[in-house]
Amino acid sequence: MDALISKLRQDALAIFHAGITAADPYQAVKHCLYSDGVLLDIRLNDGNTRARRWTKIHLVAFGKAACAMAKAAQESIPPHLLASSFAVTNYENVTALDGIEVLGAGHPLPDAAGFQAAQRIAAIASLARQGELVLVLVSGGGSALIPCPVASITLEEKIATTYELLACGATINEINCVRKHLSQIKGGGLAKLAYPADVHALILSDVLGDDLSAIASGPTVPDPTTYADAIAILKSKRIWDKTPTSVQNHLQLGELGKAPETPKADDKIFHTTTQTLIGSNMISVKAMLKTVQELGYQTRLYNEYLCGEARIVAEQWVADAKAIRQPVALLAGGETTVSLQGNGCGGRNQEMALAFALAAHQQSLEGTWAFLSGGTDGRDGPTDAAGGLVDAGTINRMIAKYDPVAMLANNDSYHALKSSGDLLETGATGTNVADLQILLLVP
Repeated sequence: MDALISKLRQDALAIFHAGITAADPYQAVKHCLYSDGVLLDIRLNDGNTRARRWTKIHLVAFGKAACAMAKAAQESIPPHLLASSFAVTNYENVTALDGIEVLGAGHPLPDAAGFQAAQRIAAIASLARQGELVLVLVSGGGSALIPCPVASITLEEKIATTYELLACGATINEINCVRKHLSQIKGGGLAKLAYPADVHALILSDVLGDDLSAIASGPTVPDPTTYADAIAILKSKRIWDKTPTSVQNHLQLGELGKAPETPKADDKIFHTTTQTLIGSNMISVKAMLKTVQELGYQTRLYNEYLCGEARIVAEQWVADAKAIRQPVALLAGGETTVSLQGNGCGGRNQEMALAFALAAHQQSLEGTWAFLSGGTDGRDGPTDAAGGLVDAGTINRMIAKYDPVAMLANNDSYHALKSSGDLLETGATGTNVADLQILLLVP
C-alpha cells in the first residue's frame, strides 16, 4: 500500500478514536455525581446541582453504555443509600459488575431478554416512594433494549413493527415516535411509573440535536408526539398494511382518545423529574476537530448533522470533494439511513463507505484520500464491524472478487469491504453517540 495512503488511514483511525474517547460514559457520569459520603449532589446542565436528603436511591441503567455508567454511579453513591442496582445492555457490552445485576438483551431488534429487563426496571420504578430517588442512566440503544409493549400487543408484534420501520429507512425520530405509543416505559412512561418518587436521568445522547425526548425514546421526559403522528409515519412509509393488526388497533384507539396518550409537558409527574445531558455526537466531533488540528491538517466541519440515505450522502460528499484544491480534513457527525433493496449484509456506515469508494472511482476523484465512516458503539447494523475505512485503492482491490456496483445494489457492503480489507473493526466500545465520518484528502 502506498505510504501516503497508509498514513492517511492511520490518521483517520486516530481521529475516530479521539471521538470515541470523548464519549467515555464512565468519566461522563463521574463528572456529574458528587458525594461527601452522606449526601449525593447531581450536576445539571445549567451549572447548578440537584441535591436533597433522599432516603433511598434506586439505580437503573439501559443502553450500550449501561455497564460503564452504572459502575461510575455506584462508586459515587453513598452505599447506605443505594437500594437497588440494575443494568441492561446489548450482549456485546455485557460486563460483570460487583453489586449490580446486569442483563444482556437484543439490539437493534428487541428480544425476550429485553422484555424481562424492561419488566425489572418497571418494577423498580413502581416500588420507589416519595422522598426516594430513581437515578436513570440512559444511553444509545435503550429503545430496543427495554421493550415493554402495552398489554394488547405481544413482544413479537412489536418486534415485527420495529423491523418494518428499520427496513423502510425511517429516521430514529420516526421509529421512536411509533415505539413510544406502543410502550409502557418509553415517552415519559418510566417517570410516570416512578411518581411520586424523584427521578433524575443522566443521558448520553445518540440523537442528532440532542432532543431528550428522542434518546432511548425519552422514558423520563415529556413526549410531544401523538398517536396521530405514529399512524401518519407508518402510512407515509407505506408500511401501515404490513403492521400487525393489534398495533393498528391500539394506535387507532389512541387517536380516538380511548387509550392514554403519552405524558405531556404539563403533567405533574415532571415536577419531580430532571435530566442532565452528559455526552453527545457534537462533543465527539469537537474532540476530533482538536485531534485533526494537532495532526497538522487544514480542517473543515463538513456537516454536524449528517443525515439522509447513506449512498446518496456519500455521492454528494464525493462531488463536493472534487472541488477541493488543497490538502484538507473534512469531518462530520450524524446518522444516515439505508432503505433495504437487497438481501445482503451490512450497516449504514459500511454502505456509506462502499458508496463513497464507488462514487470516487466513478467520478474520478483525484489525489490521495482515505474516508472513514463508523458507529461509535463499534457495531454497524447486524454485523461485527463498526463501519468502513476506504481509500483510492479500495475498488481495485475489491473487483478481483466482487462487482462493487452489484454489491451496493444488494446492500452487501460487509462482504464487499471485507474482500478489500476495508472493514472498520473496533469491537464493542461501551458507548454510543451516533456516527462519525472523516475524509482526509490530498488532491
